[in-house]
Amino acid sequence: MARSQVSCRPLLITLGLTLLTSALAQESNAPQAPPPTAGFRIAGTVVNSLGGSPLARARVTIEDARNPGNILTAISSEDGTFQIRHVPAGKYGLTGAKSGFIPASYEQHGQFSTAIVTGNGFDTEHLVLRLAPFAVVCGKVLDESGEPVRHARVVLYREDRRIGVEQVQRIRAEKTDDQGTYEFSGLPEGTYFLSASATPWYAFHRPLSLAQSEESSQDLDQSLDVAYPLTYYKDVTEADESLPIPLRGGDRLEADLHMSPVRALHLLFRVPGNGQNGFTVPMLQKPTLDGLEFVSNQAPQMISPGLYALTGIAPGAYSVRLPGVGEQAPVDIDIDISKDGQELDTSRGEPASVVKATVEAPGERTLPAGLSVALRNSKLRVVAWQQVTAKGEIEFGAVRPGNYEVIVLSPNRAYALTRISSQGSEIPGHTLNVTAGSALNISLSVVGSTMKVEGIVKRRNGKPVAGAMVVLIPQDPESNRSLFRRDQSDMDGSFSLPGVIPGTYTVVAIEDGWDLDWASPGVIASYSQRGNPIKVAGRDGLMQLPEAIEVQPRH
Repeated sequence: MARSQVSCRPLLITLGLTLLTSALAQESNAPQAPPPTAGFRIAGTVVNSLGGSPLARARVTIEDARNPGNILTAISSEDGTFQIRHVPAGKYGLTGAKSGFIPASYEQHGQFSTAIVTGNGFDTEHLVLRLAPFAVVCGKVLDESGEPVRHARVVLYREDRRIGVEQVQRIRAEKTDDQGTYEFSGLPEGTYFLSASATPWYAFHRPLSLAQSEESSQDLDQSLDVAYPLTYYKDVTEADESLPIPLRGGDRLEADLHMSPVRALHLLFRVPGNGQNGFTVPMLQKPTLDGLEFVSNQAPQMISPGLYALTGIAPGAYSVRLPGVGEQAPVDIDIDISKDGQELDTSRGEPASVVKATVEAPGERTLPAGLSVALRNSKLRVVAWQQVTAKGEIEFGAVRPGNYEVIVLSPNRAYALTRISSQGSEIPGHTLNVTAGSALNISLSVVGSTMKVEGIVKRRNGKPVAGAMVVLIPQDPESNRSLFRRDQSDMDGSFSLPGVIPGTYTVVAIEDGWDLDWASPGVIASYSQRGNPIKVAGRDGLMQLPEAIEVQPRH
C-alpha cells in the first residue's frame, strides 16, 4: 500500500506536466488579437480666423469620407493644438466647433471643404483649422424726432452665390422692442442689407370724402395723415440705393435706421355691382431687394356705392394684385402711386395664368418620391413650386405673365429636365413663356442620374492642388443652369462631381475663385477655354477622368 502510494507521485507529476504543456501549446496556437496599428496622425491648431489666436477647448472631429458615421474626436488644448492618433490611411473630413464661433470644416467655402488625406507623402500634422466668431448686426429704428419706433419690422438680407450668380436673399426678420432696438446675432461672414417698415403711432388717415370737404381742414390736422415708406440702410427708400453692410467674423455693427414720414395717399378702386354681393380687396406689394413684400393697410373705406379707397399709402412703385373670384383669374397691375385719390385702372392689369403639366421619366418604372418642379424667374428666384403627384401631375395657379425657367428637384437623386412639349410640339430649351390669362398644358420629360465624375487637379508642374474650385460647365450654360456641378479639391487634388446628367461638358479648376459668379456665362467663358472637354454617356456609376485638370488662376 505504501509502495503503491510512493510509486504514484511521479506518475501524477508527470501527468500534470503533460497537461500543462498541452494547455500552453494550445494557447500558443490560438488566434491572437492584433496589436494596435500605428496608423497616421491628424494634428494641428485651431485658431480664430481673426488674428490667428489659438482656441482652447474646441471640439475637433474627423469623419471617414467613405464610411460616414466612422468618427473620431479630440478637444484642443490650452494652446489650441489637437491630435488624433492611429488614423488609418484614407480620406477624412475635418471640422471644428466652439461656443461663440461658427462651426467650420477645413478650408471651408460655403458647403464645400477640403478633405484630409492620410498616407505616405501627406503632411497631416501641421494643419490650421480656422473658426470665425459669430457676427452681430444691431441698432435702433428711430422716427423723425429721434424717438424709438416700437414694433417696427426689420428685415435682414444677405448676398448669396450658391446658384452661381449673385443674389440677395431674405435671411431673418425681427420686431423692434419698446426702445426701438433690434438685434441679429449668430451671423456668419458676408455682405448684408437691412430694411425697416412701420406705421407712425400718431397717424390718422382721413376718409377721402372728408379730405375733399372744406371743414375737414379745420377739424383735422393734415400733418397726421402720414405714412412711413419702406426704408433701407442707410436711410434711403429705393432698394438699389441700399448700402451694403460687410461683416467679418466677430464684428458687432450698430446700424440705425431713421424713418421719415411722408404724406399718405389714397388709392381708389371700383368693385362690380356696387359691392352688394361682396368684393375682394386689392393687395399691395412693394418691390424689395429679394422680390415683393405685402404692404399692410387699413380696411378699405367706401367713398360712394361701388367706389372704395385704400388709405395710408406712402408714394412709390407698387405691384397690385386683384384676387380672382370664382373662375375669374387674379390680375396683377404695376402702378406708380404718386397723387392722392389716384384710381386703380384695372383695364391695364394682366390676368394671371394657370400652368398644368404632366411629368414622365423615360426608362424608369415609377416617378421618384419627392420629385418636384419649380418655376424660376429672370432674376433666378423661385416663384412657384409644386411636388409631383403620384399620377405625375402638377398645377401652378396664379402665375404672372413672363418667361420662366423650369427646374426639377429631387431629395435623393439628381434630376434634370430634358424636354418640354405642348400639344405635341417641342418647346426649345428649358424656358416657358407664360402669356397673360393663358391656360398652358405641357408635358415634361426628366432624367435622373447618380453618375459621379472624378478626377485630379494639378499644377503645370504636376503637383496636386488642394482647395481649388472645380466647375462642371454644360453646353449652352445660359439654358442649362441646373446642369452645373461644383466641388472643392481635397489634399491630394482629387474631386468628385455627383449626379451628373448625361451630356457634353467642360471641366475647369479655379484657384481662389469662390466669390466668382461661376454660373454666369460671361464670367465662366474665359475659364472654359482652357478646360477639359468631356462627354458623359451613362446615368449611373463612376467616370474617372484620364487627364488631370490644370488649375487656373482667378482673373
